[in-house]
Amino acid sequence: MDSTIKGRVWIFGDDVDTDVIIPGKYLRTTDMQVFADHAMEGIDPGFSTKVQKGDIIVAGNNFGCGSSREQAPLALKHAGVACVVAKTFARIFFRNAINVGLPLMEVDVTCNEGDMIEVDLASGRVMMNGSIVEGNQLPDFLLEILTDGGLVEHRKVQQKQNK
Repeated sequence: MDSTIKGRVWIFGDDVDTDVIIPGKYLRTTDMQVFADHAMEGIDPGFSTKVQKGDIIVAGNNFGCGSSREQAPLALKHAGVACVVAKTFARIFFRNAINVGLPLMEVDVTCNEGDMIEVDLASGRVMMNGSIVEGNQLPDFLLEILTDGGLVEHRKVQQKQNK
């Protein structure tokens, strides 16, 4: 995975919880298409029909708060979201996103919905509208997990390397 992600922005505010990312009534399935079809339904019912592969969510504080459901980052990833940028993340969502291979970065970005931005995970920078905003750089070990596609795939890569 290249550490640079370019995409169109979707704006969400503070305290976006896992119940609006993927409502509880869809948690009885393991069908990733169901998760994708209902991503962000609790806050924007039409999101899944408008989001395109490679788009980026930009949000405020405490993105992913609420329950510890791993399905929340899975829903975003399978809906085509390439990265989530937020001022802050709920810790469990942050780790679940890394575990399932959904890139994210903590940075305070001000932009408009529909803008194109570039997120460089390795440097912790976001480029937009001709300016650069410095965010929190992901540690190398988290970048490795994301590069491998998530924690399970990362462990498989490590096992192959140790043989």
